[in-house]
Amino acid sequence: MKKVLFVINTLGGAGAEKALLELLKRFTPDRYEVDLYVLLEQGELISQVPGYVNILNRDYTAESVLSAEGKKELNRKVLRRLFIHRALLKNIPYLIKNTFSMLGRKKIYPDKLLWRIMSDSGMKLNKSYDMAVAYLEGGSTYFVHDHVKARKKFTFLHVDYKYAGYTRELDRDCYLDFDRIFTVSGEVKMVFNDVYPECRNKTLVFHNLIDREEICRKAELPGGFSDAYSGKRILTVGRLTAQKAYELAIDAMKLLKDQGIKARWYILGEGKLRNKLQQKIDSLGLKEDFLLLGAKENPYPYYKQCDLYVHATRFEGKSIAIQEAQVLGCTILVSDCSGNREQVENGTDGILCQLSPEDISRKIAELLGNEEKCREYGKKATVRISDEQGDILKLFEIA
Repeated sequence: MKKVLFVINTLGGAGAEKALLELLKRFTPDRYEVDLYVLLEQGELISQVPGYVNILNRDYTAESVLSAEGKKELNRKVLRRLFIHRALLKNIPYLIKNTFSMLGRKKIYPDKLLWRIMSDSGMKLNKSYDMAVAYLEGGSTYFVHDHVKARKKFTFLHVDYKYAGYTRELDRDCYLDFDRIFTVSGEVKMVFNDVYPECRNKTLVFHNLIDREEICRKAELPGGFSDAYSGKRILTVGRLTAQKAYELAIDAMKLLKDQGIKARWYILGEGKLRNKLQQKIDSLGLKEDFLLLGAKENPYPYYKQCDLYVHATRFEGKSIAIQEAQVLGCTILVSDCSGNREQVENGTDGILCQLSPEDISRKIAELLGNEEKCREYGKKATVRISDEQGDILKLFEIA
């Protein structure tokens, strides 16, 4: 029986974490002895990990990393970890070098700098594995590279490597040593291989796994919109972060309202920008028009009940939220950016827009005014989304 380790940064309710849970289901206990280590020891999806998976964490917090209390707990953990195994002290030259490098590019990424410290302050694992899988870039990748003994090592990339702020200097060229690198889309692969051309032959596309039957089942459960609104409902699902460009969506909603279009925009997700976004919503008089509903344990009834799903983001790897909307036959509008354009074919199973309030609002108005076209896009979206799974475990087998 093969011994396998999976490492992920946190286990919150985001797309990559959900996809990991689906992947773990493929590593059945009749063939694999599976361990899971959550680097920052936090996240609400821990209860959904298959029972046969051995969770290595000894001090785990099931609070969401995006909730107010969860963020406080995460910050406390990060602070404590600075001093474990002398992680901060031994990384001072690394921090100085990469901070100056980021200053040269006029963009500081504090989280990217911290991942090396979080990796070096992680658990000491005495076990040797046949296979170790880092399921996210950053901390989990560094941890598997530096601190895990395994015959084969694999890692995943879920984001546009350059746009997200990673560099070879930051990574210390660690990807050169992995046996395989899996990217969630062709565009993510292309961008990564531009930075690491030496890794072309061992970089493969591995689409996020989703459980279509479970999504459809949960969409039929009680839940969804609880207001008595009679106009068109727009839905977006995603964390309240800069990547998701919600400030532009709010401006787009203002334009729609000024045009007299009867629509209400709902956001399912939580994050550090909640207060800032709510202030903008209030200042534009959109309290009843743009609603931050928070994260939902079962978002699928909302997908099923909405008139339009909008995903106008700055960049993506491959969005599980878009995949879920496709499974449930939603009419979909996405921004023309890396990741999104690979999931929606403009004018066939959805629409692409430019990332500006003017174009977002214009395309929304066009779609909401054409119910026949919306039905056509929704039907084609369900055809487009396929399992893309097959015997995916073959990708992990290397002679």
